[in-house]
Amino acid sequence: MLSEELVRYVETLIPNREPIVQEMEAYAKEHRVPIMDIIGIEAMLYILQIIQPKSIFEIGTAIGYSAIRMAMKLPDARIVTVERDQERYERALFYMERTKTCDQIDVLFGDALELYNEVEKHAPFDVMFIDAAKGQYERFFRMYEPLLADGGVVITDNVLFKGLVAADAPIENKRMRQLAKKIREYNEWLMRRLDYDTVILPIGDGIAISKKRGEMK
Repeated sequence: MLSEELVRYVETLIPNREPIVQEMEAYAKEHRVPIMDIIGIEAMLYILQIIQPKSIFEIGTAIGYSAIRMAMKLPDARIVTVERDQERYERALFYMERTKTCDQIDVLFGDALELYNEVEKHAPFDVMFIDAAKGQYERFFRMYEPLLADGGVVITDNVLFKGLVAADAPIENKRMRQLAKKIREYNEWLMRRLDYDTVILPIGDGIAISKKRGEMK
């Protein structure tokens, strides 16, 4: 992961985002809503431009930041996203209305672990983006990978978890210790999968990119 000095330097090189995007970033910071950091989202958007997916499934809408950024960058892609928090769900709809991305994004309200049948109606997906409850990453992946197209890609955020996955010293906070353990196990599980090619990039809070083996139909 980059040092704080290098992070600040790279951030100065990123072109200014649209005012509404900056407004969302400010809202997330003020209300402590977890969204992708600037470097992480820019890297993911660049990867998506290479992939050129027609359909994306996102687990963890929050206030709609990632979904809206993806919609803006990929105007031909359809995005299905799931959020279980009522306030964040409503805020996401508000921002999608403001950014005129409503027609491109379907927001489902509820727990992703309980919405498989609803999500399945929109499948298959070229890309799945996991950015929700960190302790459930493997469950999310296992549940929804049948909806991934051959050659599809799974992108997982926060897989380095502020560096705690590699911490030598004991982590005092029990919850953080348990989450770090869960994410370590998830990373190791991903790397053992023979049906996916996975790379973990030390960008932002760590991004895992797992490509399903097989040719796109």
